[in-house]
Amino acid sequence: MYRILKKEMLAPKIKLIQVYAPEICTHARPGQFVILRMHEKGERIPLTIADSDRDTGLLTLVFQEVGKSTTELGMLSEGDSILDIVGPLGTARDIEKLDCVVCVAGGVGVAPMYPEAKAYHLLGTRVISLIGAQTKDMLIFKDRMEKVSDEVYYSTDDGSFGHKGFVTEILCKLLEDGLRPDEVIAIGPLPMMRAAARVTERFGVKTVVSLNAIMVDGTGMCGSCRVTVDGEVKFSCVEGPAFDGHKVDFDELIARQNRFLAEEKLALERYLAGVGGCKCHQK
Repeated sequence: MYRILKKEMLAPKIKLIQVYAPEICTHARPGQFVILRMHEKGERIPLTIADSDRDTGLLTLVFQEVGKSTTELGMLSEGDSILDIVGPLGTARDIEKLDCVVCVAGGVGVAPMYPEAKAYHLLGTRVISLIGAQTKDMLIFKDRMEKVSDEVYYSTDDGSFGHKGFVTEILCKLLEDGLRPDEVIAIGPLPMMRAAARVTERFGVKTVVSLNAIMVDGTGMCGSCRVTVDGEVKFSCVEGPAFDGHKVDFDELIARQNRFLAEEKLALERYLAGVGGCKCHQK
């Protein structure tokens, strides 16, 4: 059992929790994730590690309430327990000192971006962060990202903070003005990562994306998280989640991510109504 020692609301429907998980923190590296299950009948939820402290053993996870299970997780309080957390999973990023990296984060994607930006910063790499959200109220991790970045640019869809428009528009402007980073990292909604990769491909800039494909077991056994990269099938849970953004078939992945929208909507409606679960999965 993993007890929630801290819970914080970062933005509407976006929450942070910290649990004591020293074994996971000892081995966790930037880019990795965990899979948690709240109770015996709970769904397995993959969450990228937002931070980990080897000294205190505190594991930080950030999630957005979008479906039944994340909504259920959001209702837990400090002192409540999560049945099990498995990790760290996935292939860690091989981070070494570079001259300059650009971190493009959209929405809740800024949370998993933070460990990578921090790792580059600690090595002395110039870090330029581009952070986007729908509104000013939805911007999270501002203080954390500003501490590990040399420059930070913000954008909001409605113009309530920073540039009005998409974060990829800032990326395009920087590249057009002559910036040539060693690497661009993009983490966030699939359309945003696809757009970022299309921009950087025009300028020949290496781009790494983190794919949040549907997962079940997290060990490569079920195949639910398969993605097509450079024409080959990859399992994002064991071979990712980081891949070359210029080689990912985003159209196929976006279509696959929408497979269970109807079931997810039904499960959430029944849970909020006090029934719980999806009708098609009940006896």
